[in-house]
Amino acid sequence: MKTIYFVTGNQGKVLEVKNKLSGFNIDIVQKNIGYPEIQADSLEEVAEYGINHLKNKLNHPFILEDAGLFIDSLDGFPGVYSAYVYYRIGCEGILKLLENKKDRKAYFKSVYAFYNKGEKEFFIGKCDGLINREITGDKGFGYDPIFIPDGKNITFAQMDIKEKNKISHRGKALDKLTEFFKKD
Repeated sequence: MKTIYFVTGNQGKVLEVKNKLSGFNIDIVQKNIGYPEIQADSLEEVAEYGINHLKNKLNHPFILEDAGLFIDSLDGFPGVYSAYVYYRIGCEGILKLLENKKDRKAYFKSVYAFYNKGEKEFFIGKCDGLINREITGDKGFGYDPIFIPDGKNITFAQMDIKEKNKISHRGKALDKLTEFFKKD
């Protein structure tokens, strides 16, 4: 069995990855060691910086993931600052910012970065949707209770993990990572 470290403190992300890669001979081991998340214009830049910071600190192949919620009427905010904004104002704060906005379109974007022996690969997924007018559901994590993906009438927080993984930004990025592991 191949061991791959997943550098994250988010147990929800770990469960999503383990679920998606369950058919592979891969042992995903969570490493809650953290890395600096730079202020950047893109998630890809944040992931690249994370790899460069961690590549000499870990002796196994590893993945890391960065994601963001980009809201059209807020010019893409919170975007690359999504985690910080979530911990400062949460879903309630986002709803307050959108209180008088008609345009509630948004998208989630995820970037998984894989590093092994000097090789870097990036896998990107995107999920379009809109911001609900209230917090709904108790599954998932982060902004899941306010995000309704296109084609659905429920939030991510109302979906079980398998349903969410089929359509989410992380699920789409993980599908690409899965295809990469099939070739490996």
